[in-house]
Amino acid sequence: MTMPDRTDVAIIGSGPYGLSVGAHLAARGIDRRIFGPPMRSWQTAMPRGMKLKSDGFASSLYDPAGAFTLGHYCAERDLPYQDVGLPVPLETFIEYGLEFQRRFLPDLDTRQVATVERTANGYSLILDDGEEVWAQRVVVATGITNYSYVPPTLSECAPGLVVHSSQVSDENYIAGGAAGKEILIIGAGASAIDLAAMLGRSGASVTIIARRNKIAFNGAPAPRTWVDDVRAPISGLGTGWRSLMAVKAPLVFHCMPEPFRLLVVRKHLGPAPGWVPREYVEKHVAMQLGATITGIREVGGRAELSLRSADGVRTVAGDSVIAATGYRADLRRLTFIGRSVRGGLRCVDHTPILDRQFQSSVPGLYFTGLTAANSFGPLLRFAYGAGFVARRLTDHLHRTLEKNRYAVGVPSVAAAAAE
Repeated sequence: MTMPDRTDVAIIGSGPYGLSVGAHLAARGIDRRIFGPPMRSWQTAMPRGMKLKSDGFASSLYDPAGAFTLGHYCAERDLPYQDVGLPVPLETFIEYGLEFQRRFLPDLDTRQVATVERTANGYSLILDDGEEVWAQRVVVATGITNYSYVPPTLSECAPGLVVHSSQVSDENYIAGGAAGKEILIIGAGASAIDLAAMLGRSGASVTIIARRNKIAFNGAPAPRTWVDDVRAPISGLGTGWRSLMAVKAPLVFHCMPEPFRLLVVRKHLGPAPGWVPREYVEKHVAMQLGATITGIREVGGRAELSLRSADGVRTVAGDSVIAATGYRADLRRLTFIGRSVRGGLRCVDHTPILDRQFQSSVPGLYFTGLTAANSFGPLLRFAYGAGFVARRLTDHLHRTLEKNRYAVGVPSVAAAAAE
Protein backbone atom coordinates (compact mmCIF):
# COMPACT_ATOMS: atom_id res chain seq x y z
CA MET A 1 0.00 0.00 0.00
CA THR A 2 1.11 3.55 -0.73
CA MET A 3 1.16 5.78 2.34
CA PRO A 4 -0.85 9.01 2.02
CA ASP A 5 0.90 12.35 1.57
CA ARG A 6 1.52 14.09 4.86
CA THR A 7 1.64 17.77 5.76
CA ASP A 8 1.75 19.87 8.90
CA VAL A 9 -1.07 22.24 7.88
CA ALA A 10 -3.78 21.71 5.27
CA ILE A 11 -5.62 24.83 4.09
CA ILE A 12 -9.05 24.26 2.54
CA GLY A 13 -9.87 27.18 0.26
CA SER A 14 -7.72 29.55 -1.76
CA GLY A 15 -9.43 32.91 -1.69
CA PRO A 16 -8.02 36.00 0.10
CA TYR A 17 -7.92 34.24 3.49
CA GLY A 18 -6.46 30.92 2.33
CA LEU A 19 -3.84 32.58 0.12
CA SER A 20 -2.81 35.08 2.81
CA VAL A 21 -2.47 32.37 5.48
CA GLY A 22 -0.60 30.13 3.05
CA ALA A 23 1.87 32.90 2.12
CA HIS A 24 2.61 33.56 5.80
CA LEU A 25 3.10 29.86 6.57
CA ALA A 26 5.43 29.46 3.60
CA ALA A 27 7.55 32.40 4.74
CA ARG A 28 7.97 30.79 8.17
CA GLY A 29 9.07 27.48 6.64
CA ILE A 30 5.95 25.63 7.81
CA ASP A 31 5.03 22.70 5.61
CA ARG A 32 1.55 23.27 4.22
CA ARG A 33 -0.79 22.18 1.45
CA ILE A 34 -3.47 24.50 0.12
CA PHE A 35 -6.40 23.09 -1.82
CA GLY A 36 -8.98 24.50 -4.22
CA PRO A 37 -9.12 26.64 -7.37
CA PRO A 38 -7.66 30.07 -6.53
CA MET A 39 -10.12 32.97 -6.15
CA ARG A 40 -12.99 30.61 -7.04
CA SER A 41 -15.79 32.49 -5.27
CA TRP A 42 -14.72 35.75 -6.89
CA GLN A 43 -14.61 34.15 -10.33
CA THR A 44 -17.90 32.25 -10.12
CA ALA A 45 -20.17 34.02 -7.62
CA MET A 46 -19.72 37.68 -8.62
CA PRO A 47 -21.20 39.37 -11.69
CA ARG A 48 -18.60 40.35 -14.26
CA GLY A 49 -18.21 44.07 -14.68
CA MET A 50 -18.95 44.88 -11.04
CA LYS A 51 -16.77 47.16 -8.96
CA LEU A 52 -15.56 46.29 -5.45
CA LYS A 53 -17.25 48.22 -2.66
CA SER A 54 -14.02 48.37 -0.66
CA ASP A 55 -11.40 51.00 -1.46
CA GLY A 56 -8.12 50.07 -3.09
CA PHE A 57 -6.10 50.14 0.13
CA ALA A 58 -8.57 47.68 1.71
CA SER A 59 -8.55 45.24 -1.21
CA SER A 60 -5.11 43.66 -0.92
CA LEU A 61 -4.04 40.15 -0.07
CA TYR A 62 -1.30 39.79 2.53
CA ASP A 63 2.24 38.53 2.16
CA PRO A 64 4.42 38.82 5.30
CA ALA A 65 6.55 41.67 3.94
CA GLY A 66 3.59 43.60 2.56
CA ALA A 67 5.52 43.80 -0.69
CA PHE A 68 2.77 42.82 -3.11
CA THR A 69 -0.34 44.90 -2.44
CA LEU A 70 -3.04 45.65 -4.97
CA GLY A 71 -1.37 49.02 -5.46
CA HIS A 72 1.95 47.36 -6.32
CA TYR A 73 0.23 45.03 -8.78
CA CYS A 74 -1.56 47.88 -10.55
CA ALA A 75 1.68 49.87 -10.76
CA GLU A 76 3.43 46.89 -12.36
CA ARG A 77 0.66 46.50 -14.94
CA ASP A 78 0.13 50.23 -15.47
CA LEU A 79 -3.48 49.93 -14.30
CA PRO A 80 -5.48 52.80 -12.77
CA TYR A 81 -5.33 52.73 -8.98
CA GLN A 82 -5.98 54.97 -5.98
CA ASP A 83 -5.96 54.07 -2.31
CA VAL A 84 -9.30 55.85 -1.91
CA GLY A 85 -11.92 57.06 -4.35
CA LEU A 86 -11.36 54.91 -7.44
CA PRO A 87 -13.48 51.72 -7.48
CA VAL A 88 -11.56 48.51 -8.14
CA PRO A 89 -12.88 46.43 -11.09
CA LEU A 90 -13.67 42.83 -10.16
CA GLU A 91 -11.51 41.56 -13.02
CA THR A 92 -8.49 43.48 -11.71
CA PHE A 93 -8.94 42.03 -8.23
CA ILE A 94 -9.25 38.48 -9.57
CA GLU A 95 -6.13 38.78 -11.73
CA TYR A 96 -4.24 40.27 -8.79
CA GLY A 97 -5.27 37.33 -6.58
CA LEU A 98 -4.16 34.83 -9.23
CA GLU A 99 -0.79 36.56 -9.57
CA PHE A 100 -0.43 36.57 -5.76
CA GLN A 101 -0.96 32.81 -5.81
CA ARG A 102 1.58 32.27 -8.58
CA ARG A 103 4.23 34.23 -6.71
CA PHE A 104 3.74 33.01 -3.15
CA LEU A 105 2.03 29.62 -3.49
CA PRO A 106 3.07 28.14 -6.85
CA ASP A 107 2.51 24.63 -5.49
CA LEU A 108 -1.20 25.20 -4.82
CA ASP A 109 -3.31 22.08 -5.43
CA THR A 110 -6.44 22.96 -7.39
CA ARG A 111 -8.21 19.74 -6.37
CA GLN A 112 -11.02 20.16 -3.87
CA VAL A 113 -11.38 18.43 -0.53
CA ALA A 114 -14.31 16.01 -0.49
CA THR A 115 -14.11 14.81 3.13
CA VAL A 116 -12.23 15.66 6.35
CA GLU A 117 -12.18 13.09 9.16
CA ARG A 118 -10.26 12.87 12.43
CA THR A 119 -7.46 10.35 12.93
CA ALA A 120 -5.36 9.36 15.93
CA ASN A 121 -2.68 11.96 15.08
CA GLY A 122 -4.62 14.61 13.19
CA TYR A 123 -6.82 14.57 10.12
CA SER A 124 -7.42 12.59 6.97
CA LEU A 125 -8.42 14.59 3.89
CA ILE A 126 -9.93 12.77 0.92
CA LEU A 127 -9.60 14.78 -2.29
CA ASP A 128 -12.10 14.84 -5.12
CA ASP A 129 -10.04 12.31 -7.11
CA GLY A 130 -9.89 9.88 -4.18
CA GLU A 131 -6.33 10.64 -3.03
CA GLU A 132 -5.76 10.87 0.73
CA VAL A 133 -3.65 13.46 2.57
CA TRP A 134 -2.83 13.43 6.29
CA ALA A 135 -2.46 16.70 8.20
CA GLN A 136 -1.69 17.62 11.80
CA ARG A 137 -3.74 20.81 11.54
CA VAL A 138 -6.56 21.92 9.20
CA VAL A 139 -7.49 25.53 8.38
CA VAL A 140 -10.92 26.00 6.81
CA ALA A 141 -10.74 29.10 4.60
CA THR A 142 -13.65 28.45 2.26
CA GLY A 143 -15.34 31.47 0.71
CA ILE A 144 -18.93 32.58 0.62
CA THR A 145 -20.07 30.30 -2.21
CA ASN A 146 -21.22 27.60 0.21
CA TYR A 147 -23.31 30.09 2.17
CA SER A 148 -25.66 31.59 -0.42
CA TYR A 149 -28.98 32.27 1.28
CA VAL A 150 -32.43 32.14 -0.31
CA PRO A 151 -35.37 32.92 2.03
CA PRO A 152 -37.74 29.98 2.56
CA THR A 153 -40.61 31.87 0.94
CA LEU A 154 -38.74 32.05 -2.37
CA SER A 155 -37.66 28.43 -2.16
CA GLU A 156 -41.27 27.35 -2.58
CA CYS A 157 -41.26 28.20 -6.29
CA ALA A 158 -40.58 25.79 -9.15
CA PRO A 159 -36.88 25.05 -9.72
CA GLY A 160 -35.26 27.33 -12.26
CA LEU A 161 -37.53 30.34 -11.75
CA VAL A 162 -35.62 31.51 -8.66
CA VAL A 163 -31.82 31.67 -8.57
CA HIS A 164 -29.40 33.16 -6.08
CA SER A 165 -27.36 36.11 -7.32
CA SER A 166 -24.19 33.96 -7.12
CA GLN A 167 -25.62 31.76 -9.89
CA VAL A 168 -26.04 34.61 -12.37
CA SER A 169 -23.31 34.41 -15.00
CA ASP A 170 -22.46 36.14 -18.24
CA GLU A 171 -23.60 33.07 -20.16
CA ASN A 172 -27.04 32.55 -18.66
CA TYR A 173 -28.13 36.15 -18.12
CA ILE A 174 -25.95 39.10 -18.97
CA ALA A 175 -24.44 38.37 -22.40
CA GLY A 176 -27.70 38.60 -24.32
CA GLY A 177 -29.61 36.00 -22.34
CA ALA A 178 -31.60 38.64 -20.46
CA ALA A 179 -32.63 40.84 -23.39
CA GLY A 180 -36.37 41.36 -23.54
CA LYS A 181 -37.07 39.50 -20.30
CA GLU A 182 -38.75 40.80 -17.15
CA ILE A 183 -36.51 40.09 -14.17
CA LEU A 184 -37.35 40.61 -10.51
CA ILE A 185 -34.37 41.18 -8.19
CA ILE A 186 -34.92 40.70 -4.46
CA GLY A 187 -32.62 42.74 -2.21
CA ALA A 188 -31.16 46.18 -1.59
CA GLY A 189 -27.43 45.48 -1.36
CA ALA A 190 -24.47 45.71 -3.69
CA SER A 191 -25.25 42.50 -5.58
CA ALA A 192 -28.84 43.57 -6.23
CA ILE A 193 -27.92 47.01 -7.52
CA ASP A 194 -24.93 45.85 -9.58
CA LEU A 195 -27.01 43.15 -11.25
CA ALA A 196 -29.89 45.53 -11.88
CA ALA A 197 -27.56 47.90 -13.73
CA MET A 198 -25.86 45.14 -15.74
CA LEU A 199 -29.10 43.39 -16.70
CA GLY A 200 -30.79 46.67 -17.54
CA ARG A 201 -27.95 47.59 -19.87
CA SER A 202 -28.27 44.12 -21.42
CA GLY A 203 -31.82 44.85 -22.48
CA ALA A 204 -33.83 43.38 -19.62
CA SER A 205 -36.76 45.03 -17.87
CA VAL A 206 -35.69 44.96 -14.22
CA THR A 207 -37.64 45.53 -11.01
CA ILE A 208 -35.95 45.70 -7.59
CA ILE A 209 -38.05 44.50 -4.66
CA ALA A 210 -36.88 45.20 -1.10
CA ARG A 211 -38.24 45.49 2.41
CA ARG A 212 -36.30 48.71 2.94
CA ASN A 213 -38.04 51.97 2.21
CA LYS A 214 -34.87 53.46 0.73
CA ILE A 215 -31.72 52.13 -0.94
CA ALA A 216 -28.76 53.07 1.30
CA PHE A 217 -26.23 53.91 -1.41
CA ASN A 218 -22.68 54.63 -0.29
CA GLY A 219 -21.75 58.21 -1.06
CA ALA A 220 -19.37 59.17 -3.83
CA PRO A 221 -15.87 60.09 -2.62
CA ALA A 222 -15.50 63.70 -1.58
CA PRO A 223 -12.76 65.83 0.04
CA ARG A 224 -12.58 65.28 3.81
CA THR A 225 -11.84 67.77 6.54
CA TRP A 226 -10.29 67.16 9.94
CA VAL A 227 -13.82 67.33 11.36
CA ASP A 228 -14.82 64.42 9.11
CA ASP A 229 -11.79 62.46 10.32
CA VAL A 230 -12.85 62.98 13.93
CA ARG A 231 -16.54 62.29 13.45
CA ALA A 232 -16.17 59.37 11.04
CA PRO A 233 -12.61 58.06 10.77
CA ILE A 234 -11.68 55.96 7.75
CA SER A 235 -10.96 52.25 8.18
CA GLY A 236 -10.73 49.19 5.97
CA LEU A 237 -14.46 48.63 6.52
CA GLY A 238 -15.49 52.16 5.62
CA THR A 239 -16.04 55.23 7.77
CA GLY A 240 -17.21 55.53 11.37
CA TRP A 241 -16.00 54.68 14.86
CA ARG A 242 -17.83 51.34 14.97
CA SER A 243 -16.08 50.15 11.84
CA LEU A 244 -12.74 51.42 13.14
CA MET A 245 -13.21 49.49 16.39
CA ALA A 246 -14.12 46.36 14.41
CA VAL A 247 -10.80 46.69 12.56
CA LYS A 248 -8.61 47.61 15.53
CA ALA A 249 -10.05 45.41 18.27
CA PRO A 250 -11.27 42.01 17.02
CA LEU A 251 -9.79 40.36 20.13
CA VAL A 252 -11.77 42.73 22.35
CA PHE A 253 -14.86 41.81 20.35
CA HIS A 254 -14.06 38.14 21.03
CA CYS A 255 -14.42 38.85 24.77
CA MET A 256 -17.86 40.43 24.46
CA PRO A 257 -21.01 38.53 25.51
CA GLU A 258 -22.25 36.14 22.87
CA PRO A 259 -25.67 37.79 22.27
CA PHE A 260 -23.93 41.13 21.69
CA ARG A 261 -21.50 39.61 19.20
CA LEU A 262 -24.23 37.90 17.21
CA LEU A 263 -26.27 41.11 17.07
CA VAL A 264 -23.37 43.26 15.89
CA VAL A 265 -22.32 40.81 13.18
CA ARG A 266 -25.90 40.62 11.93
CA LYS A 267 -26.66 44.36 12.02
CA HIS A 268 -23.44 46.30 11.44
CA LEU A 269 -22.66 47.21 7.83
CA GLY A 270 -25.91 46.06 6.34
CA PRO A 271 -26.82 46.21 2.63
CA ALA A 272 -25.19 49.30 1.10
CA PRO A 273 -24.46 49.34 -2.63
CA GLY A 274 -21.69 51.42 -4.11
CA TRP A 275 -22.22 54.80 -5.71
CA VAL A 276 -21.06 53.88 -9.24
CA PRO A 277 -24.32 52.28 -10.57
CA ARG A 278 -26.61 54.64 -8.63
CA GLU A 279 -27.41 57.12 -11.40
CA TYR A 280 -28.30 54.42 -13.91
CA VAL A 281 -30.42 52.41 -11.48
CA GLU A 282 -32.38 55.38 -10.21
CA LYS A 283 -33.16 56.48 -13.78
CA HIS A 284 -33.83 53.17 -15.51
CA VAL A 285 -34.79 50.49 -12.95
CA ALA A 286 -38.24 50.12 -11.39
CA MET A 287 -38.37 49.69 -7.62
CA GLN A 288 -40.91 48.21 -5.24
CA LEU A 289 -39.57 49.35 -1.86
CA GLY A 290 -41.03 48.83 1.58
CA ALA A 291 -42.49 45.56 0.31
CA THR A 292 -42.57 42.17 2.05
CA ILE A 293 -42.91 39.00 -0.01
CA THR A 294 -45.77 36.90 1.32
CA GLY A 295 -45.86 34.22 -1.36
CA ILE A 296 -44.65 33.02 -4.72
CA ARG A 297 -46.11 30.74 -7.36
CA GLU A 298 -45.61 29.71 -10.95
CA VAL A 299 -48.16 31.03 -13.44
CA GLY A 300 -47.74 30.10 -17.07
CA GLY A 301 -44.03 29.46 -16.73
CA ARG A 302 -43.43 32.78 -14.96
CA ALA A 303 -42.96 33.66 -11.30
CA GLU A 304 -45.69 35.64 -9.57
CA LEU A 305 -44.86 37.29 -6.25
CA SER A 306 -47.40 38.43 -3.68
CA LEU A 307 -46.27 41.62 -1.93
CA ARG A 308 -47.51 43.41 1.16
CA SER A 309 -46.67 47.06 1.86
CA ALA A 310 -48.17 50.14 3.45
CA ASP A 311 -50.21 50.60 0.25
CA GLY A 312 -51.82 47.18 0.59
CA VAL A 313 -51.42 43.82 -1.12
CA ARG A 314 -50.47 43.40 -4.78
CA THR A 315 -48.77 40.98 -7.16
CA VAL A 316 -45.87 41.39 -9.56
CA ALA A 317 -44.70 38.87 -12.16
CA GLY A 318 -41.48 38.20 -14.02
CA ASP A 319 -39.78 35.66 -16.24
CA SER A 320 -37.32 34.91 -13.43
CA VAL A 321 -36.43 35.97 -9.89
CA ILE A 322 -32.91 36.69 -8.68
CA ALA A 323 -32.49 36.43 -4.91
CA ALA A 324 -29.73 38.91 -4.10
CA THR A 325 -30.32 38.01 -0.47
CA GLY A 326 -26.75 37.60 0.69
CA TYR A 327 -24.87 34.89 2.52
CA ARG A 328 -25.25 33.28 5.93
CA ALA A 329 -22.49 31.19 7.48
CA ASP A 330 -23.82 27.74 8.30
CA LEU A 331 -21.60 24.73 8.98
CA ARG A 332 -24.35 22.44 7.77
CA ARG A 333 -23.55 23.70 4.27
CA LEU A 334 -19.91 22.54 4.46
CA THR A 335 -20.48 19.01 3.28
CA PHE A 336 -16.79 18.05 3.39
CA ILE A 337 -16.77 18.12 7.20
CA GLY A 338 -16.99 14.45 8.16
CA ARG A 339 -19.08 12.88 10.87
CA SER A 340 -16.10 12.32 13.20
CA VAL A 341 -15.36 16.06 13.08
CA ARG A 342 -18.88 17.43 13.06
CA GLY A 343 -19.85 15.57 16.22
CA GLY A 344 -17.19 17.40 18.25
CA LEU A 345 -17.94 20.94 17.07
CA ARG A 346 -19.50 23.34 19.55
CA CYS A 347 -21.58 25.88 17.64
CA VAL A 348 -23.78 28.93 18.03
CA ASP A 349 -26.17 30.01 15.32
CA HIS A 350 -24.74 27.16 13.19
CA THR A 351 -21.22 28.63 13.29
CA PRO A 352 -18.23 27.27 15.26
CA ILE A 353 -17.33 28.67 18.66
CA LEU A 354 -13.66 29.61 18.34
CA ASP A 355 -10.90 30.43 20.81
CA ARG A 356 -8.63 33.46 20.42
CA GLN A 357 -6.43 31.53 17.95
CA PHE A 358 -9.34 30.65 15.58
CA GLN A 359 -9.34 27.07 16.89
CA SER A 360 -12.65 25.26 17.22
CA SER A 361 -13.66 22.82 19.96
CA VAL A 362 -12.08 20.10 17.81
CA PRO A 363 -8.32 20.43 18.49
CA GLY A 364 -6.26 21.35 15.47
CA LEU A 365 -9.24 22.52 13.39
CA TYR A 366 -9.38 26.26 12.60
CA PHE A 367 -11.90 28.48 10.82
CA THR A 368 -11.41 31.85 9.12
CA GLY A 369 -13.39 34.40 7.14
CA LEU A 370 -17.17 34.64 7.28
CA THR A 371 -17.37 31.37 9.24
CA ALA A 372 -15.40 33.02 12.08
CA ALA A 373 -17.23 36.37 12.11
CA ASN A 374 -19.48 35.52 15.08
CA SER A 375 -16.33 35.07 17.17
CA PHE A 376 -14.22 37.99 15.90
CA GLY A 377 -16.66 40.48 14.47
CA PRO A 378 -17.54 42.19 11.18
CA LEU A 379 -13.87 42.45 10.17
CA LEU A 380 -13.88 38.80 9.15
CA ARG A 381 -16.81 39.30 6.79
CA PHE A 382 -14.46 41.17 4.46
CA ALA A 383 -11.22 40.38 2.63
CA TYR A 384 -9.55 43.13 4.66
CA GLY A 385 -9.60 40.81 7.69
CA ALA A 386 -7.23 38.34 6.03
CA GLY A 387 -4.15 40.21 7.24
CA PHE A 388 -5.14 39.97 10.90
CA VAL A 389 -5.96 36.28 10.55
CA ALA A 390 -2.80 35.38 8.61
CA ARG A 391 -0.43 37.00 11.11
CA ARG A 392 -2.09 35.70 14.27
CA LEU A 393 -2.85 32.20 13.03
CA THR A 394 0.65 31.72 11.60
CA ASP A 395 2.28 32.76 14.88
CA HIS A 396 0.08 30.29 16.74
CA LEU A 397 0.71 27.40 14.35
CA HIS A 398 4.46 28.00 14.40
CA ARG A 399 4.50 27.91 18.21
CA THR A 400 2.30 24.83 18.57
CA LEU A 401 4.03 22.80 15.87
CA GLU A 402 7.43 23.47 17.44
CA LYS A 403 6.08 22.67 20.91
CA ASN A 404 4.60 19.44 19.61
CA ARG A 405 7.89 18.52 17.99
CA TYR A 406 10.01 18.89 21.13
CA ALA A 407 7.53 17.95 23.85
CA VAL A 408 5.91 14.96 22.16
CA GLY A 409 8.70 13.96 19.84
CA VAL A 410 6.58 14.21 16.70
CA PRO A 411 8.63 16.08 14.11
CA SER A 412 6.95 18.37 11.66
CA VAL A 413 7.12 17.46 7.99
CA ALA A 414 9.46 20.38 7.32
CA ALA A 415 11.73 19.42 10.23
CA ALA A 416 11.80 15.75 9.22
CA ALA A 417 12.77 16.71 5.69
CA ALA A 418 15.58 18.93 6.96
CA GLU A 419 16.96 16.16 9.15
